[in-house]
This record gives sequence, C-alpha cells and structure tokens, in this order.
Amino acid sequence: MFTLKRVYEDPAADDGARYLVERLWPRGMKKEDLAMDAWYKDVAPSTELRRWFGHDPDKWEEFQRRYQAELDDNPDAWKPLVEASRQGKVTLLYSSRDTEHNNALVLKSYLEKK
Repeated sequence: MFTLKRVYEDPAADDGARYLVERLWPRGMKKEDLAMDAWYKDVAPSTELRRWFGHDPDKWEEFQRRYQAELDDNPDAWKPLVEASRQGKVTLLYSSRDTEHNNALVLKSYLEKK
C-alpha cells in the first residue's frame, strides 16, 4: 500500500516506511529534521523533464506520459519501493505545493500497477 505526504507535514505512526521521491532536497528543510527511511533521487523525473514541466497544469497529461516512460526505462530505481510495499505501508514523500499535479502522484499510480 502506497500513500503520499508532503515533507512539510508531521510524520504519523501509521506512515509505515517513509521515502523521499524527489531529485532535489526540499527547500527550507534540514536533513536531520526529515523523518525518512531513504531518499530515492533516481526514481524522480529527470532534471530535463522536471524543468520542462515546471509544475504547469497545462502540461500535466504529457508530463505523466513522459515520466512513466522514464520509469519504464529505469526499473532499478522503483523496484525497491515495490519490494518495500510488500513488507507494509509505504509513504512517498514529496515537496511540491501542488497536491494535484506532482511526480509523487504519477509515481504512486505507477507503483500500484506493478
């Protein structure tokens, strides 16, 4: 089971394993202040794709398609998350302010299909 949570939200006892799924460290967050089990930079969208998207909702559909293609080409990046989900609940941590158009949403959907 996968859930999503912004890094700026307090951790909860029922979060399960917590993994940061961003390529860049979240702004204003000290590393020692983020309760997480691991940081999976390589499962995040490429720098080029992230810059192209720019959190523009008009590009959302195409972003999803391109990001899923990147994930298809990089199974070593996401397989550990699928394995972790077989052990219990996994919370994917993201930093975007936009809770409806972000890479964690796409990743969660992708992982649930695997």
